[in-house]
Amino acid sequence: MPSTTKTQAILGNSVAAFALTASVLCGPFVVLTSSVAAGAVQIQLDSSATATLQGVMRDADNRPVAGASVTLQSADAQTPTSPLTVLTDPTGAYRLSQVRRGVYTLRAEAAGCGEAIVQSLKVAAKETRTVDLKLECAKVSEHQNPSSALPQFFDEPHFTVAGVTDTTSLGGHGSDTVVRNREDLAKAAAALSNSHRDTGDYERARAATRALLAEQAKAGHELAETHHSLAEIDEKLGDSLEAVKEYQRAAELNPNEANLFDWGAELLLHRAAEPAIEVFAKGNRLFPQSVRMLTGLGTSWYALGSYDQAVRRLCEASDLNPDDPNPYLFLGKMQSAEATRSAAIAERLERFVRLQPQNALANYYYAVTLWKGRKSPEDVEYLARVKSLLENAVRLDPKLGLAYLQLGVLYSERKDFTNAIAAYQHAIAGDSRMEEAHYRLAQAYKQSGDASKAQAELKLYEQISKEKAEETERQRHDSQQFVYQLRPPTPGTPER
Repeated sequence: MPSTTKTQAILGNSVAAFALTASVLCGPFVVLTSSVAAGAVQIQLDSSATATLQGVMRDADNRPVAGASVTLQSADAQTPTSPLTVLTDPTGAYRLSQVRRGVYTLRAEAAGCGEAIVQSLKVAAKETRTVDLKLECAKVSEHQNPSSALPQFFDEPHFTVAGVTDTTSLGGHGSDTVVRNREDLAKAAAALSNSHRDTGDYERARAATRALLAEQAKAGHELAETHHSLAEIDEKLGDSLEAVKEYQRAAELNPNEANLFDWGAELLLHRAAEPAIEVFAKGNRLFPQSVRMLTGLGTSWYALGSYDQAVRRLCEASDLNPDDPNPYLFLGKMQSAEATRSAAIAERLERFVRLQPQNALANYYYAVTLWKGRKSPEDVEYLARVKSLLENAVRLDPKLGLAYLQLGVLYSERKDFTNAIAAYQHAIAGDSRMEEAHYRLAQAYKQSGDASKAQAELKLYEQISKEKAEETERQRHDSQQFVYQLRPPTPGTPER
């Protein structure tokens, strides 16, 4: 969840306690987990011909504003470029790299702080330019206790997280493959958070942070950052119920993009899809330029079993910043688990390959989408395109077993079992526990008349499938699922 920083010395002897917490929690930026991570790369531009725009965002009291959205939009009608959006880090700093030469509008916004706009901003090639920004954030009275004030989060949530249970019996919609795919994407969405929890003395950090919160409350200066830190510690210690409460409190005190995203991500991670949808939808309305907020919203709809809504939101995320690979990767992983082809996903994945032709996963996912849309095994031209994309994928990433597996499927459908066997063997070399590759290799050996090898691969398939099923069951049993209650929305509640 979001990275933490040392709080201002508001309360004298509280600084050391908070410093301990920060030292435990701070870490590098996390992009994606699982197989999705391999493709999370930015489009490659000629860095020698591009510029860098950077600066610090501060409020009216000259304090840094963290988690604010900074968007650079082309103002040149003759040479338009896609908008670039980043968030300010805990020090209020932002950095936009690989900016092409041109004229831009720079816009910054944060919940409760309005916006700052710099128009007709000229950027030259190869320059590094600093543009600091200031937002007129609403001030809290010196004598006002923020904890007793009305939260800035614009309305009370229509849910209550009442407890936790294990996830041994998940139920839900769809096959086990789809269920596992939803779980993987939920974890990947949570990993879009701007922090990484490293190892440390969490019990000690929790005691120090709780003491700091008590001092802040006593002094009437309860800080969202401190609740945020405590939420991270609680989650690491396995106390998810307390963690989600602290994430919610952080978002109420300071509803910036980072706090809202992490609240939603915590709900999604613990299978509270409907509450997560509510939080991400509100975050999307507050921060309409946040790609990851829309990504979280789409993933939550997918977790709930609403495929069409999920596709809609993830496509919106992709359109918001076409150079960001993450929404494409989520769309591709969703499409790979579905039986039917989505035209909307196909359109975005075609763009993904066009913008990032050297991305192995871009080639793979677009190939899978085309494959699902094939008219017949005799559609030679169509299959040639799929084959070319898959060959590009394995050339770019020789360890991408998924692409070799799909090549094997293609060869098997054409009764070319010699090449199919070679492709499945490559897939297994890339991932020896890919049970589908073992199963399909067994079938290819059987079709080729090699019964002994077919039997050996089938035995491996059954063994790996059993081990993976047991491993998944253990993970589900160890993870906590939120038990929540929903309240009817008030009239006029915006669409999610």
